[in-house]
Amino acid sequence: MTDMSSPETAPPTTAVRRPVLAWALWDWGSAAFNAVVTTFVFSTYLASELFVDPAVVAAANGDDSDPELVRALAENAGVVGVALMVAGIVVALVAPVLGQRSDGTGRRKLWLGINTALVVLAMAAMVFVEGTPQYLVLGATLIAVGNVFFEFASVNYYAMLTQVSTRENIGRVSGFGWGMGYVGGIVLLLLLLVLFIQSFGNPDAGGLLAVSKEGGLNIRLAVLASAVWFAVFAIPVLLRVPEIPAQSRRVRVGFFRSYAVLWGTLRSLWHDSRQVLLFLVASAIFRDGLAGVFTFGAIIAAQVFRFSSTEVLYFAVAANLVAGVSVMLAGRLDDRFGPKNVILVSLTGLIALGTVMLFIGTSQVGFWIVGLGLGAFVGPVQSASRSYLARVAPEGREGEIFGLYATTGRAVSFLAPGLFALFVGLTGDTRLGILGIVLILAAGLLLMLPVKAKGAVIR
Repeated sequence: MTDMSSPETAPPTTAVRRPVLAWALWDWGSAAFNAVVTTFVFSTYLASELFVDPAVVAAANGDDSDPELVRALAENAGVVGVALMVAGIVVALVAPVLGQRSDGTGRRKLWLGINTALVVLAMAAMVFVEGTPQYLVLGATLIAVGNVFFEFASVNYYAMLTQVSTRENIGRVSGFGWGMGYVGGIVLLLLLLVLFIQSFGNPDAGGLLAVSKEGGLNIRLAVLASAVWFAVFAIPVLLRVPEIPAQSRRVRVGFFRSYAVLWGTLRSLWHDSRQVLLFLVASAIFRDGLAGVFTFGAIIAAQVFRFSSTEVLYFAVAANLVAGVSVMLAGRLDDRFGPKNVILVSLTGLIALGTVMLFIGTSQVGFWIVGLGLGAFVGPVQSASRSYLARVAPEGREGEIFGLYATTGRAVSFLAPGLFALFVGLTGDTRLGILGIVLILAAGLLLMLPVKAKGAVIR
């Protein structure tokens, strides 16, 4: 996937190589939350028949198309969507200020460590979510809590990019982090598949460890193992990356006063760097759509296309592989044609394939083709977005700009989960939740069209 010695991803000097690797290992470890919890394992577990009234399941008598069963499963998916919508609102209200307050205080690593630990604790608590209907709300709540603190941690993690890179190599270092995330996802998912999930001829137990499937125990233990994975790989960034010194030019203000400081930064961008502000708004919207693709893709695979837990993981590994390859290719296209063009082409591809998903029936082959196509376009949007901002960030203010980028990325994070839940609730069909995600991506594409690559000025 990603090789540190390759021209696309290699840090340019030995002096920064170790901090870069330590920084990127957090991305590697974060696959435990992104891939396992929100996308391919735990969210799919919550979307399974285990969390449907046993009477409804019994009445369906194995008929996956039974209307009552389909509606019950859709309602469960809606519960997860609502929980994530609430989490998005919390992030929108709090994360921007946390990002602004951490810039220049010399405490980025401290808050990265605290918020990462809270994510790990939320993941560990998922071991108590038994596969029965009364535990659905607990499971959805833990996903929401994990999302909130994961986004808070990401504020500091993204801002630390400038501590392990220079203006000349910031794109390559950023791409190396994305690559590490995809590789980490593949390795972890394969380990979970072999150890906890694949039946290996025993329908009542999962993995080589032969963990009982009763009450979803094998899935719950897989998530617990993922929490340990994240905790271990989050340690290097806390030990090996030097902390940014506190800046005396920054005047410390109270929490609520921080909103006034944030407003001042936004006003400065509005008057002097409107193109950058427009990009921040556009990227906030289309990145929320990308989050919707990841979060609800596995739920759609399980409920609409009837993928088993094992089949979902096989797809996850393939999707991560495709995404990793496309990111490396996109890096070259980015340098040749510019990040904006990569973003526009990729968003157009995502919208087109998302629309196709509505018309392929229940064909698993069709889902594989369309789903892998979606994966191929997701990575380039992410890497080119970060590359664009690296090119326009003013010297000496990169941390502030990247912190704002990270926080605005979640400022509308309730949109995709909310629209997904709305369309599912109105129609009773999980598949039509895709419409909400497509609309978000289309809105981001339209806002991105007039954006130009002009350097930011902040007074």
